[in-house]
Amino acid sequence: MKQTKTLGVILAVSGILLFSSKAVMVKLAYQYEVDSISLLLLRMVFAFPFYLVISIIKRPREPIQSNDYLWLLGLGMIGYYLASYFDFLGLQYIKASLERLILFIYPTLVILMSYVFLGKSITRKQALGVLVTYLGVVIIFSSELAINQEDQVLYGAILIFLSALTYAGFLTGSGWIIPKFGATVFTSYAMMISCACVVVHYLFTKEVSILSFPAEVYWIGLAMAVFATVIPSYLISYAIKMLGANNFSVFGSLGPVSTIVLAYLFLDESLTMIQLAGSVVVIAGIFLAEKRKKG
Repeated sequence: MKQTKTLGVILAVSGILLFSSKAVMVKLAYQYEVDSISLLLLRMVFAFPFYLVISIIKRPREPIQSNDYLWLLGLGMIGYYLASYFDFLGLQYIKASLERLILFIYPTLVILMSYVFLGKSITRKQALGVLVTYLGVVIIFSSELAINQEDQVLYGAILIFLSALTYAGFLTGSGWIIPKFGATVFTSYAMMISCACVVVHYLFTKEVSILSFPAEVYWIGLAMAVFATVIPSYLISYAIKMLGANNFSVFGSLGPVSTIVLAYLFLDESLTMIQLAGSVVVIAGIFLAEKRKKG
């Protein structure tokens, strides 16, 4: 039992750290003047074979109805295609560290959506957590707006917020259907749907050939697919299985912290003291919001 818990912790930390590297890789790729949809396409195309193989090896746990596949289609489009597209677009305008902090508010959006659409109650501690989280976001961006171009930062922040919103919608709507497929199969199917959406998007909007970029862009795309998409998606899936969702959520605050460190090391990004204070407020707010009633 203790070994299982230890392994679960290792998988959770590893998965979160790898996921956190995605924003840094995107910013590194943008240095080579690649557009967001082409970069997203490279990520999906490189990741697709892995998900295809896994979807062939593993089968859904329960009999699947046609309506279930329609839900899967919609959720895959929202949770992985739209959320990723808004995220990649937003990273053209704001720091990687700030991107991660905005994305990190998605648990509060899940709480609010569950209250509005599913009728789930909100505890006082969760309500306080939501308020504290958004106070932290205001602190961070009031400082950022004083430093950088207001329109650019606001536009980037709105895009990243839309990414968090669509991902929260995906999580809110997928709770009942994931057990039918199993987490691994559901993730594989949803990612393949997302890949198809990105390919269609690229074909309708392409301005440059996907083969026209420097070699570095393709290496970054491959690294992003393997180390910031495929591997962490399954590490986290198994970590949740071993630890439980509540215990896993304790490690969530590692995401923004690790992105801030990676962005400092590889992108020479830094946050002001006010922004660091705001980051602490955001993380504290999320920690409060994710606390469940006991007993």
